[in-house]
Amino acid sequence: MRKSIATVSLSGPLTGKLPAAADAGFDGVEIFEADLLSSPSAPEEIRARAADLGLSIDLFQPFRDFEAVPSDILGRNLRRAEHKFAVMERLGADLLLVCSSVSPDTIADDGLAAEQLRLLAGRAAEHGIRVAYEALAWGRHVDDYRHAWRIVELADHPALGVCLDSFHILSRGSDPAGIEEIPAEKIFFLQLADAPYLSMDVLQWSRHYRCFPGQGAFDVAGLVGHVLRAGYRGPLSLEVFNDIFRQADAGRTARDAMRSLIALEESVSARLGPEATGLVPPPAPVVPTGFAFAELATPDTGRLSGLLTALGFARTGGHPTKPVELWEQDQARILLNTGDPDSATGPALSAIGLETPDPAGSVKRAESLLAPVLPRRRGPREAPLDAIAAPDGTALFFCRTARPDHPSWTDDFTEVPSDPVPSAGITHIDHVALTQPWHYFDEASLFYRSVLGLRPDESLELADPYGLLRSRAVAGPDGAVRVALNVAYVGARPGAPQIPWQHVALGSRDIVATARRLRAVGDLLLPIPANYYDDLEARHDLGAERHRTLRELGLLYDRDDHGEFLHLYTRTTGHVFFEIVQRVGDYRGYGAVNAPVRLAAQHTGSD
Repeated sequence: MRKSIATVSLSGPLTGKLPAAADAGFDGVEIFEADLLSSPSAPEEIRARAADLGLSIDLFQPFRDFEAVPSDILGRNLRRAEHKFAVMERLGADLLLVCSSVSPDTIADDGLAAEQLRLLAGRAAEHGIRVAYEALAWGRHVDDYRHAWRIVELADHPALGVCLDSFHILSRGSDPAGIEEIPAEKIFFLQLADAPYLSMDVLQWSRHYRCFPGQGAFDVAGLVGHVLRAGYRGPLSLEVFNDIFRQADAGRTARDAMRSLIALEESVSARLGPEATGLVPPPAPVVPTGFAFAELATPDTGRLSGLLTALGFARTGGHPTKPVELWEQDQARILLNTGDPDSATGPALSAIGLETPDPAGSVKRAESLLAPVLPRRRGPREAPLDAIAAPDGTALFFCRTARPDHPSWTDDFTEVPSDPVPSAGITHIDHVALTQPWHYFDEASLFYRSVLGLRPDESLELADPYGLLRSRAVAGPDGAVRVALNVAYVGARPGAPQIPWQHVALGSRDIVATARRLRAVGDLLLPIPANYYDDLEARHDLGAERHRTLRELGLLYDRDDHGEFLHLYTRTTGHVFFEIVQRVGDYRGYGAVNAPVRLAAQHTGSD
């Protein structure tokens, strides 16, 4: 289907929004009136610029507070409308969005509203323009799409139809199934937005917290399914009011918006079947099956080699053409890269290797959803290893490690002599935590869900000594791949304003034994206050001996309905720290209840 976006969804001037929409692959735009009024370009120039970019102007909006008013106000409203019609003719737009009135002058009289909208549609038709009437969720008398349709039906004018908006429908909890009762020719336009569930005034919710489909909690795909079953075949258009998007780069936001529509079409097609919708879904997602490695960029290996050795890792290989070392313990692999440009800022998590049953299919899926494929210098005998860039810049590599049907990236490393290192009981990478730039959080959530097929959990807000930590985990269906996406709202501190901490969580088969080993090595672990353990004893009766062990070793504890979780943290080195975890039973979380204690300790004692 054709795809459109309202210019209000993007930041900057109209002259920048149009090329951003075109570059992202949109077919058309809705021109938001405020963008036109603030533009130095005449409507004819904007029309020409859009045409040069291959964009149609699908809608001009909004026209407010028109219907069901006394005759003297109606005259003024018609005068306003004639001016807008003239502007639309210059702009080349033939569809006007009319919002249900919020004016105190409007009267609760459907017959009068229909009569006046019929008059407006007649005037519009004289200019070759149609009118799409939309029920605002906060409309004074018309706040439901079914009510708007009853008025349009009563007006009975060929140039008058409805505009359906997913936010206005779903934020009110209205049943979208009634959309199928509206004739297709009367659904003039469809606007889409998602949103998180919030308990607040619906107008403020709408103006500040909308997001792209797949980034919130609404069933936008279900609503679109009803619209398509009604026979609508017009554009899918995004209208998103969001404070963060309007401060972010317009090109990046437009690509994120297009990704959301591609993923939305896929969801709708999966529900209804492509034959029923005419939608062509992207290549199917290839869900990763585990972590192949985590790569740390570091100016030198000295700061991390001692820590990795203490954690039970052995340096097993060196790359013949790149300054990269391979460290291994069981199925957990860490790469130390001293040639990464980011390494000058200190140890940082720069790349993640993901095990996949089909690396080529993973890349095709990523490309279809506008994920940037990273160029990679490859030697003549090196294994193919494709990578894409995540929203925060982390490189994601698609790997098949030590499999007979595909070259293994580990074969590129030359074995190096090293002293035997006793195992610390670490078996694998349990999860990674990536701190996102504050304006990439929703984009990252959609990226990992749509590109990699990971399932998002609920978003959490956790207390930090300097503000709040916002976190959302995404995971594969079996939990083999887990990624925690974080945004830290922390105030500036001397020497370390808004530190983008990242961490790698390593799974242990016996975390008590691992903790004893690390305690014996030296001062590697993050100290946990005694007050935490006093509170833990109040919350959970684990037995005196077990409580003593947790306190002695600095282990943190959590449980859910499926099992238990024990974990501890190393001190931070540069931007990175390690977490050691053990899941007992089928525990599914990440110990979020303990995050405030960990954050406070890190702010106090990080080096």
